Amino acid sequence: MNEAETRAEYIDPKLKASGWGEVEGSKILREFRITEGRILTGGIRAKPEIADYILVFKNQKLAVIEAKQENLSATEGVAQAKAYAEKLKIEHTYATNGKEIYQISMKTGKEGYIEKFPTPEELWNTVYSDPPAGEAGQNKWKEKFASIPLEGELGKRYYQEIAINNATNAIAENKKRILLTLATGTGKTAIAFQISWKLYQTRWTLQCDGGRRPRILFLADRNILADQAYNTFTAFPEDTLVRINPLDIRKKGGVPTNGSVFFTIFQTFMSGPGDTPYFGDYPPDFFDFIIIDECHRGGANDESNWRGILEYFSPAVQLGLTATPKRKDNVNTYKYFGDPVYIYSLKEGVNDGFLTPFKVKRIQTTLDEYVYTSDDQIIEGEVEEGKIYQEEDFNRIIKIKAREAKRVKIMLSEINQNEKTIVFCATQDHALAVRDLINQFKISKAPNYCVRVTANDGTRGEQYLREFQDNEKTIPTILTTSQKLSTGVDARNIRNIVLMRPVNSMIEFKQIIGRGTRLFDGKEYFTILDFVNAYHHFSDPEWDGEPIDQTTEKEPRKSKELEEPKELPLPPEPPEEPMKTLLIKLRDGKEREIQHMITTSFWSADGKPISVKEFMDNMFGALPEFFKSEEELRKIWSNPITRKTFLEKISTLGYGKDELETLQKMINAEQSDLFDVLAYISFVTQPITRKQRVEQARAKIFEGLDARQKEFLEFVLAKYEDRGVEELDEEKLPILLNLKYHAIADAEEALGGVEDIRSVFFAFQKSLYAKVESFK
Repeated sequence: MNEAETRAEYIDPKLKASGWGEVEGSKILREFRITEGRILTGGIRAKPEIADYILVFKNQKLAVIEAKQENLSATEGVAQAKAYAEKLKIEHTYATNGKEIYQISMKTGKEGYIEKFPTPEELWNTVYSDPPAGEAGQNKWKEKFASIPLEGELGKRYYQEIAINNATNAIAENKKRILLTLATGTGKTAIAFQISWKLYQTRWTLQCDGGRRPRILFLADRNILADQAYNTFTAFPEDTLVRINPLDIRKKGGVPTNGSVFFTIFQTFMSGPGDTPYFGDYPPDFFDFIIIDECHRGGANDESNWRGILEYFSPAVQLGLTATPKRKDNVNTYKYFGDPVYIYSLKEGVNDGFLTPFKVKRIQTTLDEYVYTSDDQIIEGEVEEGKIYQEEDFNRIIKIKAREAKRVKIMLSEINQNEKTIVFCATQDHALAVRDLINQFKISKAPNYCVRVTANDGTRGEQYLREFQDNEKTIPTILTTSQKLSTGVDARNIRNIVLMRPVNSMIEFKQIIGRGTRLFDGKEYFTILDFVNAYHHFSDPEWDGEPIDQTTEKEPRKSKELEEPKELPLPPEPPEEPMKTLLIKLRDGKEREIQHMITTSFWSADGKPISVKEFMDNMFGALPEFFKSEEELRKIWSNPITRKTFLEKISTLGYGKDELETLQKMINAEQSDLFDVLAYISFVTQPITRKQRVEQARAKIFEGLDARQKEFLEFVLAKYEDRGVEELDEEKLPILLNLKYHAIADAEEALGGVEDIRSVFFAFQKSLYAKVESFK
């Protein structure tokens, strides 16, 4: 009896007998997809994590069941059951073969055999047991929050549900300060929406009496973030949503008070006539619940002007949202909110398949540093004799146009110029110069192919950004920026992040990387082009460690922009470079001598960068799991079916087609088969070219074939020589037949039936990869 039959014959009846799916409010989720599976090269995914059963009662996931076929031990699935329960943060999990049931408590560590599955009420009562005296109301609110199902499709990934439940449980437990730390691109705004929806539907307020709907405030530091949130909350009745802005306040003569969910930015609340900020027009207890987006950037900073807003509304329950784990440069956030009630890291998001993986290209040129020599011309400013001008000096105290032009040319040669790209520059002026250079060297004829989006670009910059975010539009294709786009920009189809300025803060680095991690159809990875050695951040032990927060740059003190009663469409930029910048013109011909080197990084299974040698050593250690000898590798490789299975398996270990092709280049075997790369790593077998492989096997391949079969295989082999082993995949056979004969029916007339053609296609590959004497 297989596993499916075991479930139907044994497990399903036992669950029914315990009331699952029978008792009102109970539900069984079968084949529950927890993750999507990491995105791999070639448009495929690693195997997703799927739980056999999830038991749900009162909208809460209470238990995981891992099933095995009845002839196996009931505890065969214990490891999986524990892994799924740990991932889903579910307290109870079970392993069963249908005849026996093995129970595990993830909370107490107790485990052992039981006679039958617990009923929905029994399981509920073990999770929500009677609270200590004086806390009886907590479970009442937990049950109320749980009774409200998630609204719409947003916020339904497993980690989002955990974040929502943990936050609402914290509210039920009367916690006043709550923190959620989730990587950029994982849907923090959707989580905030679902939490707010539950509060609104249950009529939770600070008084906990159900007398009215709660008043909720969403606070951001940029208009685009407040607008994005407003658009996410559209399931709320239209008259409950209020967008607070200075113009409306002035028109109406006061701050808006009629509504349930209010959206604004810190700058609006800080502005007001004279020295009286608008937030002071509300009573301190007006809001029941406040959501602070990107909370590390201002509100929770001890030295921030904006901290005063949170302190003024201290009666409210305050929820901080951040993407950056805890470290010394953001300690204020964690001091203010306390430890996060839930953490979901970038590494988890990539491995689960909810975020896009990335690769890094480090680009170094011979002009990354500059020392003045007398044959160069000083156009403006004073040069410091003997000074080594380094990356942090360029485009702030020294400018060399030829250097930037070279970098732009390299960038354009390394990217697909039709793919959306963000370039981070040192200053607004630098972003302007890079924009102009890109437009001078681009292939596209579109005048707005590359645009700048910085504070100086105002509403026009905002419009460019909206067009860039629109996945239906291809223009603008490249944005240059200084600080603005490092956070909060939801543009899903970004394929390249280009760093042309130093990134000194780990927090900012993570936020910049987060611009590329969002999923988009056909997006297998995004590329970081690193001109400034920001690569070292990946080696930081806290790159993906425990939550951290806040950039090292302090929030702006009261500026004219904050004093004006108007909204700031763009965030404050850092001070521009000194008026007297050193301008250097390289001597004639010198710019043509600028050389560059590109290094593609490899990544270990835990997301850390490793050298090519380490990567090859790791791969050498992993491959014996799949084959013990060169002969066994040949056997696997010479069959399209086993070859495909093998490539999928090693890809899940981090040795995908993209990595193998990069290794091809490293060992100068770009004209060789990927088989040769594997044979070289495993057995130090010298690679031969695909052309050589065909020549040495040709006689064996054509043995016993008729003229038409030979003609077809000549066609196939020409494609193989040109493009590689993927032309020999089983899926490619109908494509090759159509290319050669224009119709499958014509191919059958020439070569025989489909099975005959398939047999020839499979058989010749055995000869192609058979061992022969080294090619002379």
